[in-house]
Amino acid sequence: MTKRFQREHHAQAEREWRALTLLARYAPGLAPEPWEVDLEAPEPTVMMSRLSGEPLRGRSLDEAQLKALATTLSRLYDAVPPAALAAVPRRPGHQQDLIAHIHSWTPQAEPQAGDALSVAMNSGLAWLADSGMETAGQPDVPRIFGPGDGNLANYLWDGFEVRVVDFEDSGVSDRAFELAEITEHVASWVDKPLDVEIFLDQFHLTATESARLADCRRLLALVWLFLLSFDKGGRPRNSPGTAERQASRLLSLLD
Repeated sequence: MTKRFQREHHAQAEREWRALTLLARYAPGLAPEPWEVDLEAPEPTVMMSRLSGEPLRGRSLDEAQLKALATTLSRLYDAVPPAALAAVPRRPGHQQDLIAHIHSWTPQAEPQAGDALSVAMNSGLAWLADSGMETAGQPDVPRIFGPGDGNLANYLWDGFEVRVVDFEDSGVSDRAFELAEITEHVASWVDKPLDVEIFLDQFHLTATESARLADCRRLLALVWLFLLSFDKGGRPRNSPGTAERQASRLLSLLD
């Protein structure tokens, strides 16, 4: 199959190709095989093999599927050895990028937010100011290769194992942040909720990673509250009430 990118998304095509070539070398079979790339074309293209399987989004995942997803993610995170990972840039949309987005969104979002959303936004912003995430940065946790996308639509179940597609935002990350991106993505709870407890129990995190996971989940939930608060135009992507449900979700995480 051929994946085409708009000219302004050249960096996404480059990240996609880098991820596919790295995974083909260090974790073959986990992702599509890279065939050919043209990064100089007016519309950059990446040619790759097509994977079989059904997306996990919108499915009620049983324990076997949750364990298969965790196995795939653990293999993916640890696939690229340190020497090769040193040449990989940090993925976009990481901690400081998201915090910058939140600050830029706040003046626009607050005036139009309803009461329930305002309470959750203000609580989230107060938590963020006190959390140390803005100033302390990322704690000392292992660097891993992150796919950069928590949408379960990009994880394919073929009846035996889970494989991964879409690496446009991939790069260096850490396990806590990547796991938070999956658990807090709207796709993981809006329809058929992911069993977060069973899912996260599959990972053996250090105490530092566990504490960071809790903070990253709050941060991602706050990001999604802003995104969903903007999704109220004439053609919303999500069903009515989703933003209000997200507000409740954030408040629960902050409790």
